[in-house]
Amino acid sequence: MPLRQAFILGAGLGTRLRPLTERLPKPLVPLFHRPLAEWALAACCGAGIQRFAVNTHHLPQAWENFGDAVQPPTRPLAGANGTPALARSWQGRELTLFHEPVLLETGGALKNIARWIGSESVLVHNADIFSTLPLERLIQAHADTGMPVTLALRSSGDAKHIALDASGSHCIDIRGRLGRGEGTHVFSGIYCVSPEFLDLLPADEKISVIPAFLNLARSGLLGTIILDEGLWLDLGDRAAYLQAHRELQLGPALHPDAIIEAGACLERSVVGPGAVVRSGAMLRDSIVWPGCEVAGDAVLDTCVVFSSIPVSGIHRGEDL
Repeated sequence: MPLRQAFILGAGLGTRLRPLTERLPKPLVPLFHRPLAEWALAACCGAGIQRFAVNTHHLPQAWENFGDAVQPPTRPLAGANGTPALARSWQGRELTLFHEPVLLETGGALKNIARWIGSESVLVHNADIFSTLPLERLIQAHADTGMPVTLALRSSGDAKHIALDASGSHCIDIRGRLGRGEGTHVFSGIYCVSPEFLDLLPADEKISVIPAFLNLARSGLLGTIILDEGLWLDLGDRAAYLQAHRELQLGPALHPDAIIEAGACLERSVVGPGAVVRSGAMLRDSIVWPGCEVAGDAVLDTCVVFSSIPVSGIHRGEDL
């Protein structure tokens, strides 16, 4: 059976992106005028995914208008934590939001939606990852090997925490915790999980998936596939967020619904819909979020404008 469902991990606090995440949860931070979570959803759709779950925690009210409203289900869903789920849709696909009043971490979050997952495998995708990886190859590898978990890995990157066996198809250690090998590959934050993996996760606990991954690694049951094709960017910190806007071309830098007055000077900057940049303003390597305003006396260099207060004056490397 083709894998048709995905779980987008959206409940993190986004501490590395503060103060931006004081206004929006990290998955809703815009990348080229589109929330990070939507880029993850689109990537999954490209691999054939038809239904989605997203977990929320920080600023849950910001998710209420994400996607489209649907008719209430006959039997309202709830997570194992007892919190009712919110049924939405996204581009015609089922989207269910599972709120976590108490943050459950990755393992607890998966266990919480066990009823939604049911008897089919699920693709898990971190919401702050932008990638053009061939996810269909990950899905196929997971189906072919029958492993409880299959991790998508990269050969290059800064956080090489995954040690592999000689075949390169199994993880034998993570961060050296089992003493079996030094890390040679980067975990992409994207993986496939079979329903039986949920049996390895304790109920009603705030817990990471890593302990369960290590148990599988001990038994030779933690599958991997190396996906070095395409782009892969972790946008969880400010530097990476700014760099992505400088280096990627994911659409028009200046949204058609932005107002850029004559006399404003913009260099390598991105301005969102409904944003206003007044005449005389100078922007370089900066990002202006939707609906924000930059005054005519503003000189901004590597700044992110995200608040509802018009920005003026000279600023460098600030979030305003």
